[in-house]
Formats: sequence, C-alpha cells, structure tokens
Amino acid sequence: MAETSLLQIFERDGITNVEFVESNILDEMCIRRIGDELSTVIERKGCPKVVLNFKNVHALSSSALGMLITVNTKIGDKKGKLVLASLDAPIRDVFRITKLDKAFSICDSLAEAISSVR
Repeated sequence: MAETSLLQIFERDGITNVEFVESNILDEMCIRRIGDELSTVIERKGCPKVVLNFKNVHALSSSALGMLITVNTKIGDKKGKLVLASLDAPIRDVFRITKLDKAFSICDSLAEAISSVR
C-alpha cells in the first residue's frame, strides 16, 4: 500500500504552491518524506518557483529547518526561487532567532508570497 503524501501540491501559472498536511513537523521519518517529496517537485522543474505555505504548521524541529535549508539550496542551484508564507508567530521567531530569516524569503500571506516568487 502506498504511503499518503504529507504535502498538498498545487501548480498554477508556473508556480508550485505546497501546503503541509501535518501540523507538527517533528518526526525524523516525516521530515525525510517531506524532503523527498519536495526534492521530486524541484527535480521536475527547470527553474522552480515554489511557495511553501505554513498555514497548517504549528511546530518545526531543528531537523525540519535543516531539510528546508537543503530544499532552498537545491532550488537556488537550479536558479529558482523559494518563498515561505503564513508562518505562525512562534515559527517566525525560530527563523528570526536562528537568523534563517536572512536565508529565506518570508511573506505574511500566500498572496504576497505568490507575487514575490514571480
């Protein structure tokens, strides 16, 4: 039996909008699966434009941050763009404290992120 996806992926106008199914991205196996799914999305695109919508996410582990850094690097290597959207205040604080807010483009809303990634 195939595993269910941990991501909902929508394609529109050359932009890949990714929503997380899980609200807590803490488990190593879950993080690995999300990383693999995102890598598959990136590999299919010549110049990927990806928005990660965090509207459903309430907790991230440090391993999840590492996976996001890897995804960001892969997209950058293909001259694409990654934008994060709709982060809860505690998650945004984690990005700020770790200075990852300097490494990622972060927008308050999905609409702002889609405009930003174009």
